[in-house]
Amino acid sequence: MIELIVLDVDGTLTDGKITYTNNGDEIKSFDVADGLAIATWTKKLGKKAAIITGRTSLLVERRAKDLQITHLHQKVHNKDEVLANILKEENLTWDQVAAIGDDLNDYKMLKKVGFSATPANGTHYLKGFVDFVCENKGGEGAVREMLEYIIKQDGLEEEYLAAWV
Repeated sequence: MIELIVLDVDGTLTDGKITYTNNGDEIKSFDVADGLAIATWTKKLGKKAAIITGRTSLLVERRAKDLQITHLHQKVHNKDEVLANILKEENLTWDQVAAIGDDLNDYKMLKKVGFSATPANGTHYLKGFVDFVCENKGGEGAVREMLEYIIKQDGLEEEYLAAWV
């Protein structure tokens, strides 16, 4: 059973575009449907979530706080190493982890977890081995799609739906 989900940011929680204003501010858009699914996973089902990303952004920090994501790691070059530390801290095994990412910096981590996914816009190098290729693109519901697949596979649909109906 999956106890922890690990999320990449750019291209997974977002569409992968980074927009800068004339003032140098960065703009990212997050999908509200992804957010509701993540919040249900953590708050209603009592599961864990982590964000592990290669970049640093105050916007990601804010999104993690909004969703009560307990593990936020930014500017990470070796995602599987960071995840190994989270597993020790949470007393979990690789088999209890699902991860979603869209690009080569997610490769090693996705190879190790119990369940791996990539958005529809993920690189073909990942699509060749992950357990689940989403129909939705990053920033357009891919995370929710993966979560609802896991929830169904783990027999948690009634709990998931009961949280809101």
